[in-house]
Amino acid sequence: MAATNVRGLVAALNATGCFKYKSPDAVVDFLVVGGGVVGLAVAQRLSERFPTKSTYLVERHSRAGEETSSRNSEVVHAGLYYPPQSLKTQLCLRGRHLMYERCDKYNIPYRKTGKLVVAHEHQRAYVENLFAKARQLSWPKHSPPRGAEDQMLPVSLISGAQARELEPDLSPDITAALWSPETGIVDSHSFMESLEKDISESEGGELVFSTRVVRVDPYKSKETSRLSSEEGWVVQTVTDNTEQGDSLLARTLINASGLSANLIPNSLLPEASRIPMFFGRGSYAAYSGPGISQVSRLIYPCPETGPNKHAFQSLGTHLTLDLQGKVRFGPDLEWISSPSQAAADASECDFNEENADFWRNHLTPSDSRLEEMHRAVTEYLPGVSFEGFRPDYVGVRPKLVLSGFQDFTIRKDYADGSRRGLMVSLMGIESPGLTSSLAIAEHVVDDVIELEHIHISQ
Repeated sequence: MAATNVRGLVAALNATGCFKYKSPDAVVDFLVVGGGVVGLAVAQRLSERFPTKSTYLVERHSRAGEETSSRNSEVVHAGLYYPPQSLKTQLCLRGRHLMYERCDKYNIPYRKTGKLVVAHEHQRAYVENLFAKARQLSWPKHSPPRGAEDQMLPVSLISGAQARELEPDLSPDITAALWSPETGIVDSHSFMESLEKDISESEGGELVFSTRVVRVDPYKSKETSRLSSEEGWVVQTVTDNTEQGDSLLARTLINASGLSANLIPNSLLPEASRIPMFFGRGSYAAYSGPGISQVSRLIYPCPETGPNKHAFQSLGTHLTLDLQGKVRFGPDLEWISSPSQAAADASECDFNEENADFWRNHLTPSDSRLEEMHRAVTEYLPGVSFEGFRPDYVGVRPKLVLSGFQDFTIRKDYADGSRRGLMVSLMGIESPGLTSSLAIAEHVVDDVIELEHIHISQ
């Protein structure tokens, strides 16, 4: 579907009013909503940083990482593509360091494969600009002390011939490439399991699965309750399919619910101010056949930069490897919309809460994208055959815009409307979200939550 025909989903949590307000009967210091890699990283950081406080993570699925976190390329990105001072760049740079450090400490499988960003002659300026930007990047906040000679992002600009020395299957039409030795791949499931283990074994951490958040309200401190002196957010949850749920008072609420991250803030905003969420479907194809016999590195084409460019929305249909050396291509980018998109009276946005999970119907891989993917891949690997492609899996990315650059969004709301009762909403956390996850957690806990607590105590 063309981006011009896609409209945002601006649904809100409990828009139907099905769940009535219920006074809380318990209190938790930190409540994290969403058990993807980012939610796990934040909960792990909180339980480590504040060991005597309670940290709960609630996840609607029966296990962690069932959505975007388990349907991606498992690439540890170097931090090449985005504006230098953006959160995407700064947290990717820091997150890459933290990721490799954690993998070494906990024996999490990973490999620094390195990556080639390959260019045809008309794309040469793109890789030259990437190279120039990479050379100027400074060490991000929280980085350990470094010597003046230590480069944040070591990269090399090489010729097409040099690129073919590394990867002989590359097209003779490739005239330049950027070599990034710090890019790698990681076993994301083992990585998430290590975070789960830390949370479970911590003094105040607890993981709660098969539990969905159904309503969020600012706590009314004047209501008659044994918690009347508290401040924060009343979070109502339902476990499995039970009719009666629980009600917790969260002193600090962290919304890390990925593809559903706009539902909670939208439930608190006037309809005209609601935040739309867009959904980018990405298909992956497994490949076995000719044209890749000697491939040992990740290979990325230059993103589209022409009149219909989506350079910030997709990095192109690239070649990645898993830890067993198997090759796959993807993801591509296909915009999807909710079922009511086709309705005759369809408005610019969809307000129907029942459509919030419509994207689940788009997770079945099919061969409908293979021809287009094959055509894109042969631009840089001409020896691959269409017969070697087969559908593998599909992922959906949460997007806040349809075109142009959109940074990670870290939104702050307060239960009292000013500075007390903090809620942090993490929205638009797509690639490089996996790589950035530990740095996102560090930023949220150390630079947002802890500073808010210091401010309140003064």
